[in-house]
This record gives sequence, C-alpha cells and structure tokens, in this order.
Amino acid sequence: MKKEKRKWGDRKDGIWLKDIPAMNRIMPTLMPNRADNEAYINVDIDARPLVAYLEKLNEGRTEDKYTFFHLISAAIGKAFILRPKMNRFVCNNKVYQRRDVSVAFTVKKRFDDHAEEALAFFKYDPKETLESYHEKIMKVIHQTKSYEEKDTSTGAMDIVCKLPQWIITAIVKCVLWLDKHGWAPEFLIGSDPNHAAIFLTNLGSIGLPGGYHHLVNWGTNSCFVVVGKKFMKMDYDKDGNGDFHEVIPLGVTLDERIADGYYYSGTMALVKELLEHPWLLEMPADEPVEYSIKK
Repeated sequence: MKKEKRKWGDRKDGIWLKDIPAMNRIMPTLMPNRADNEAYINVDIDARPLVAYLEKLNEGRTEDKYTFFHLISAAIGKAFILRPKMNRFVCNNKVYQRRDVSVAFTVKKRFDDHAEEALAFFKYDPKETLESYHEKIMKVIHQTKSYEEKDTSTGAMDIVCKLPQWIITAIVKCVLWLDKHGWAPEFLIGSDPNHAAIFLTNLGSIGLPGGYHHLVNWGTNSCFVVVGKKFMKMDYDKDGNGDFHEVIPLGVTLDERIADGYYYSGTMALVKELLEHPWLLEMPADEPVEYSIKK
C-alpha cells in the first residue's frame, strides 16, 4: 500500500477519510462503540481443494508444514489488499484508512492448561506471496513459543500488573484516552491483536467448532475471524443433487460502519475463490483475481 503524507487529523496508523458518503461519516457519531456495530458472517469453505493443495505443498516436508490456517489467513490478507475498504477502522467518531494490512493471532506456547499465550503480530505486504507469508508466519510462531522472548504488549502488561490496583486503573484510563486519539505508545500496542487489521483465532486446532467472536472498543480492529474444526456437510446444486463433503467453517465479525453489505459479500466471494483455487495465493497479493458474487 502506497504511503501517504501525514496530514492534520491523521493518525500514525491511519489516514482520516474526509471525502466519504454522508452515511459513513455520520454513523460513527450516531453509534460510536465498535462493539455495538457488529455484522456477523458465517461461511463454510469446501476443504477438498485445500487438502489436495496442502498434500502437494507438504510433500517431503518434515517440519514447518503448511496448514489450513496458513492458507485461510493468507487468503484473507490478499482480500484486504485487493479490497481496501476492508482495511478501515473507526476511532474517536472518525473513519480511517489503515496504513498497513496487519495480521494477528494468539499462540499457545504448549497445549497445556497452565501454558501461557503469546501474541503474534506482523504485516501482510502488497507483494506478499504464499511462500513469503509462510516463512514470516513460521518465524513469528517460533519466536512467540520461545520462553526467552516476549512480545512488547505482553511484556508491558506484565510490568503494569505488578503495580497497585488503583495505579493500574489510572494507567488504563490514560492509555484508553491516548489510544482514542492515536497517541498510545508503541511499546503498549505494538503487538496488540486488537490493533491489527485482521485478528484470527484457530479453534479448529484445539478441536472446537467455528462460531462468533465479538469485536472490542479498545484498539482499532474491525475484523475478527474464527476458523473452526472441519465437519461433514451436505450441499445441494440448483437441480437438488446432493454433495456430502468436508468443509471448514469461518465466522467473520466485522464493523458495519466501514463498508456496506454488498462490499462484504464481494470480499467473502473473493476469499472463497482463493480457497477453492489456493494456487492463486502463489501470486503477489496485489495481483487481481477474477471472482463473482454467487446469487
């Protein structure tokens, strides 16, 4: 994404959009809380093309294998590059265009009840390919699973939580005010998933079905994606012929103030096109893909 010169009213993480339709300008004032403006979309992705493609990608690999999560998150990242309205956020009653596409998720250091979670946060570049994205995501996962290294947000929270409660409360109120105006310090929000363009959680990796996850008023995140456990589903064509096959459920929660329903529908159509033809992810992220909204 081309960097624009910072103007009055812009934030370090976003460009204030002044020339947008009146409805989009007034909605943040009428409904200022992100959590009150959620639009939820549930989509089932045919797993068969992904299974076949993963077998090809992972042939001969013994470690750092490609997974469904890698393909799905790469497809959503590419969709954000090609459909820039998805990369907007609302803060302090204003609509902003995010300067970068960023991806975030939490990483369980071990599959154990007492194991800590770490935060993974990185940029999805316009020229990103599936290979470069896989290298980036595996590097971040290895770093976050290391007990010697902590992300900046977790480290800052560890320090703050050692203080008396009244001081914690005062600090939180101060940080909320700073964040509202785009002035929150980088060491507090630098790797916070709630400041990412795309916040993902992979419930399928721990055997849970897909579902809804709320947005929060803290931060700038306008898109939360839940990847669920695969299951068998019967689909029917226009002639009533059944097709019983495995699908992967995606639950996508969006801030409805950043775009309209038709734009969201087109975005999900693009994501489905990419996942039905996953080799398209080998192209640079900003290379267009033909797709259509199926009615």
